[in-house]
Amino acid sequence: QVQFVESGGGLVQPGGSLRLSCAASGSYFSIYTMGWYRQAPGKQRELVAGITSGGSTNYADSVKGRFTISRDNAKNTVYLQMNSLKPEDTAVYYCNKVIGNAYWGQGTQVTVSS
Repeated sequence: QVQFVESGGGLVQPGGSLRLSCAASGSYFSIYTMGWYRQAPGKQRELVAGITSGGSTNYADSVKGRFTISRDNAKNTVYLQMNSLKPEDTAVYYCNKVIGNAYWGQGTQVTVSS
């Protein structure tokens, strides 16, 4: 089994930054392609950033150039650096392995507002 615990969300003004962390349990974290997802009110959950076991990354067009995903396999942790935040980024952010999702955690709330 694998579980993920997200943290680092909060309230930030437009143009501000946040760094989210995702701590994973289990022994196989290093082989997973990991992703950050978000779900805004009334919308579907969407994948915003992914990183492979080898460190290759991809981003949704809506966050490209503003968000950076990274991982530290020694710490079983994946991060999402979020810069130049916009109100449209307001959502609950979740992490999970991209290929064969595990159970979803509680996520962490990101609110971008003046």
